[in-house]
Amino acid sequence: MALKKKPVTGMKDMMPAEMEIRDYVIGLIKETYKSFGFSSIETPCVEHIENLCSKQGGDNEKLIFKILKRGEKLKLEDAKTELDVVDGGLRYDLTVPLSRYYANHSNELPSPFKALQMGNVWRADRPQRGRFRQFMQCDIDILGEAGNLAEIELILATTTLLGKLDFEKFTIRINDRRILKAMAAYSGFAEEEYDSVFITLDKMDKIGLEGVAKELEESGYAKESIEKYLKLFEEITNDINGVRYCKEKLSGFLSENVAESLEMIIESVESTKEANFKMSFDPTLVRGMSYYTGTIFEISMDEFGGSVGGGGRYDEMIGKFTGQSTPAVGFSVGFERIVMLLLERGYQIPTQGEKKAFLIEKNMPKDGLLKVLSQAKEERKLGKQVMIVNMKKNKKFQKEQLAEQGYQEIVECYCDSLKQL
Repeated sequence: MALKKKPVTGMKDMMPAEMEIRDYVIGLIKETYKSFGFSSIETPCVEHIENLCSKQGGDNEKLIFKILKRGEKLKLEDAKTELDVVDGGLRYDLTVPLSRYYANHSNELPSPFKALQMGNVWRADRPQRGRFRQFMQCDIDILGEAGNLAEIELILATTTLLGKLDFEKFTIRINDRRILKAMAAYSGFAEEEYDSVFITLDKMDKIGLEGVAKELEESGYAKESIEKYLKLFEEITNDINGVRYCKEKLSGFLSENVAESLEMIIESVESTKEANFKMSFDPTLVRGMSYYTGTIFEISMDEFGGSVGGGGRYDEMIGKFTGQSTPAVGFSVGFERIVMLLLERGYQIPTQGEKKAFLIEKNMPKDGLLKVLSQAKEERKLGKQVMIVNMKKNKKFQKEQLAEQGYQEIVECYCDSLKQL
């Protein structure tokens, strides 16, 4: 059987130029989020299959890379159902593992707990621009805080990070699942119809208002309900006034404190933000995960043409592990998409110290080599990045390559010139 040199479909090899940016972004993420009081944690990449298939992950549960039982436990000949041969899977996000982690360690953690988690996740999805089957996720979550201070801090921390990476004029779209439900109830839809209606609504940006109306009609919903429902979206504005409109229009279906909380989040972020972006109330924002219970948000960037991050409140998930309700809200940055956009715009990492290369003559005597090694050691102590490499015949091309890698100083070392070191 011939060996294959290309990576598995949906996964990719990382070249040095990309890894340099990835490493820089990872460092900046940790530095920025820790300045907001978040603590790093780590969870295993493999989760119990019961946790992954708990009907909380939406369509992602259809994309799980499942793992067969091992050794004597694997009895294919006796299997009647999938669970007879599968007991684990690669995590498809970091939220389910975090909930299990908190349920297992809550007595050892502060309350509220501000978690920072970065790691690879896997989804058997169709690869496309900015989307792979293995990809890095970067999440910050606040567990144990029921108030909207959690949402405010998550949005400020995330947007501060994006500002440090020179992103600007992006949009944080924000909504609340309770507003979605109140609008559906006001329009006359039955509670058991909400999820189906929201799936159609989520296509608004692709098929428009007319497309949503047509699809709802084809699904058999009452024309009166559809017209009443879609009229709301024509009247609601994408700002604070839109939230206030919902508070008045949906009276009796929506608790006043839901709208007031959302209004406070928007105003607080707008007043204290560091980056250049705007907050937009978007009543069409749904978010696919069924575990969201309250506030939901996404990052939209025109240069990408879609979402590069999102999150929301999931107050009921941890309780499924513990039997006790625990408020929780998180925000995930689309790390791979962020890195892709930085690469496409030719992003240059801020200078972090001098890079120097010594080109040593071939067959350099031991005394000469030791002198170069000693000099490099002393310069590394000063914070420089120093490379020692044998000189090639085509020195001009070699120097050009080193310059492309960011080496500002290149020193040629010959046996008769080592006195200069």
